[in-house]
Amino acid sequence: MVICAFPGRSFGRSDPNNQERTDVRIKFTFADYTMTATLYDNPSARDFASMLPLNLKIEDFGSNEKIAYLPRKLTVEGHGPFSNEQPYDLCYYMPWGNLAMFYADYKYPGLIRLGRFDEGFQALHVPGEFPLRIERIQ
Repeated sequence: MVICAFPGRSFGRSDPNNQERTDVRIKFTFADYTMTATLYDNPSARDFASMLPLNLKIEDFGSNEKIAYLPRKLTVEGHGPFSNEQPYDLCYYMPWGNLAMFYADYKYPGLIRLGRFDEGFQALHVPGEFPLRIERIQ
């Protein structure tokens, strides 16, 4: 059975620079920290939401992000370049199939923006590798 992660939404081709936020909110929990994010209205974000809940590992990568590998790759239907990158964007890195959670400036090809962190994003600055739980907020 397939459950639509975004009831009442139509998924047309949208401008990756001007994505609409949805009412789909998710919670990331690791190392006694909780962060929340709101997903955008795009096919990759919908695919990601359909996988929840997830138990993953969050780890440092480079000097501006944390990453977590998903159990499978997401759809890349409707992706396109965007030029308004900001810290605390939640992205999907197509070549490796991982989540990229940015806490500083970034600009990389191959990303799809899934959403944006709303609260608790300071936790992304905590160095280390931790078990990560991602779940939808009811």
